Amino acid sequence: MFANYLIGLREGLEASLIVCILIAYLVKSERRESLPPVWTGIGAAVLLSFGFGALLQFGSSELTFKAQEALGGSLSIIAVALVTWMVFWMRRTARHLKAELQGKLDAALAMGTTALVVTAFLSVGREGLETALFVWTAVQSSDDGVRPLVGAMLGLVTAVILGWLFYRGAVRINLAKFFTWTGAMLVVVAAGVLAYGLHDLQEAGWIGGLNSLAFDISSTIPPDSWYGTLLKGVFNFQPDPTVLQLCAWGVYLVPTLYFFFRRSGGRPAPAARVSPEPSEPEAAR
Repeated sequence: MFANYLIGLREGLEASLIVCILIAYLVKSERRESLPPVWTGIGAAVLLSFGFGALLQFGSSELTFKAQEALGGSLSIIAVALVTWMVFWMRRTARHLKAELQGKLDAALAMGTTALVVTAFLSVGREGLETALFVWTAVQSSDDGVRPLVGAMLGLVTAVILGWLFYRGAVRINLAKFFTWTGAMLVVVAAGVLAYGLHDLQEAGWIGGLNSLAFDISSTIPPDSWYGTLLKGVFNFQPDPTVLQLCAWGVYLVPTLYFFFRRSGGRPAPAARVSPEPSEPEAAR
């Protein structure tokens, strides 16, 4: 549940910050007439994300067991690739996010209403689709489909509240540190999702080695125990992984964390803070 809360919080906060910046910029520049198209694009992105999640859930239920495992394994690997790209992208561009979005918004304003809708839709939709895909893979890897969804929804609600507080100027947070540490935790979660995805592909018969176990500590950490459930929910831990799963987990996790924390030239990355300018809350009233 914690892993899915983290996914919802991280992805939701990115989307909330994007919405906060777009709305605050329009309000401050006295372009309130452009707010409805922006909200239309945001609403369409949210609906697309929920629709994509529903399609994955209900569409996969009609497939055979091997087809379900093949689909789940393939989408798990795609989700890991997307999340890995996302955490590196945000780590690199967090401090430039405001200027980048404002530049896109200026260009959209010059082009008209449709461009505004599309800009807002694309800015939020990417985060929503990534969240839907990653949460779905987490649900598939869990024996309980309710708790992962509850965790993700709680994370999204927290992100929306934080986004609103950002906009009102009530919260100031060091986003560089936030995205660094949540990104690192997501890399750990992604390593578990990758291992689970490969196991799905092994069960589908796409990859061999299903019976070649690296170890089996099921008697020490029973999967149905509270601590076994906790480890599985947070890290996708499996007490009897195959050799391929264990190797893939280590090959992904170690170098990814190394490059994620490595900073060019050994110099600390400048801290990025996002908070509305003092006049923005007043302008929004």
